[in-house]
Amino acid sequence: MTQYDVIVIGGGPGGYEAAALSAKQGLSTALVERDALGGTCLNRGCVPTKCLCAAAERVLDIKGASEFGISVDGFRADYAAAHARAVETVSSLREDVAAMLSDVDIIKGEAVLGEGRTVSVGAQFLKAKKIIIATGSRPATFPAEGGEHVENSDAFLRRTQLPEKIVIVGGGVIGLEFASIASAYGSAVTVLEYCKEVLPGFDAEIAKRLRSYLSRRDINIVTGAKVLKVEAAGDKFAVGFEAKGKVHTAETDLVVGAVGRRPVLPEGIERIGVTLDGRGYVAVDSTFATSADGIYAIGDVNGHCMLAHAASAQARMVAGITDSIGVIPAVVFTVPECASVGLKADDGEGLEAVKVPYSSNSKALASGHADGMVKLVYEKASGRIVGCHIIGAHAADLIAEAAIAIDASYTLNRLASFTVSAHPGLSELLQNAAAKAL
Repeated sequence: MTQYDVIVIGGGPGGYEAAALSAKQGLSTALVERDALGGTCLNRGCVPTKCLCAAAERVLDIKGASEFGISVDGFRADYAAAHARAVETVSSLREDVAAMLSDVDIIKGEAVLGEGRTVSVGAQFLKAKKIIIATGSRPATFPAEGGEHVENSDAFLRRTQLPEKIVIVGGGVIGLEFASIASAYGSAVTVLEYCKEVLPGFDAEIAKRLRSYLSRRDINIVTGAKVLKVEAAGDKFAVGFEAKGKVHTAETDLVVGAVGRRPVLPEGIERIGVTLDGRGYVAVDSTFATSADGIYAIGDVNGHCMLAHAASAQARMVAGITDSIGVIPAVVFTVPECASVGLKADDGEGLEAVKVPYSSNSKALASGHADGMVKLVYEKASGRIVGCHIIGAHAADLIAEAAIAIDASYTLNRLASFTVSAHPGLSELLQNAAAKAL
């Protein structure tokens, strides 16, 4: 039995940050990972997807270059090359993660939890004062007949070529990012979303605008669609679904399931007294402690906020670096991007929203990115900013400014009158929104 101060199970964003921070504090730390360091985000999620999203954005910029008087006759987009770049980027970042963990004992294998804060990994037995479960999530099982014909997100990201026609089941973040990528590279894409709008949980107006913008790019989006079954039809597939009271069939070369994710639970977790919630995630309190003494759960496995940066923030809290977590922004890397942080206007009484279009901003017009909107949510009585929702170019960057303003309890007056943005710049949209509200 090898004794440690901290054992971390899972080498994703939450796990490797928790392990690195524990080691920096002089604590003997082990990290158990059964696969590659970096977890889903680095290897099969955020990073490779964002590489492909960036490539798709370049493709669309070149296709639209005639607006700037640039001729692009003979232009060809090579998806295999974009995929190879993504693989190379992932490999490089994985090396960075390994360097970050230079003071951590990395143990390869499947962790099994035992009584008394013990962990077995094959023939190795470990014991610790604190155990941090950071085992992440996996793609959810396809919820309709014919799931054996459906590729999940992991399989889609392994593809080096895209077919002529693709049906994506699920209009959430993953499904819409895949749709944006595939469409840019010439695939005819249909998205089937069960809910009445894409991006469930996002600001409804932002989601509706994104659906409109994607439809302009000939991405066929069907909301309120219940998939009934998927059948093989020779070398193609037929997707049967119900929408608006009628049954339809979509023929396609590929069906991709983007129907959510489920927690990955280490073996032995319930046997040692760790309680799960009603959805099957690890139940935790406000400090991310589980029902078992000395055992914590962070990241996707607790289901609180299934984002890589949320897992990292939880890791900092469990490692004792901070005693609270601020607002967590969410981003969709479609073209255009969407981003959200804080409250929506309909989340409570006394909240108001103000909107400004990208077309009112000189930088947006000059760069050819006039499609978009910034929506600022504030308390009517105090003027305190409590939320921000953006669709448009560089929304992922702009939302960081909004998150800082919310964390710092900025009022509309503070943002509009005392904050100076470079001109011309997209960040002026935030100040303009606050000024408009005033």
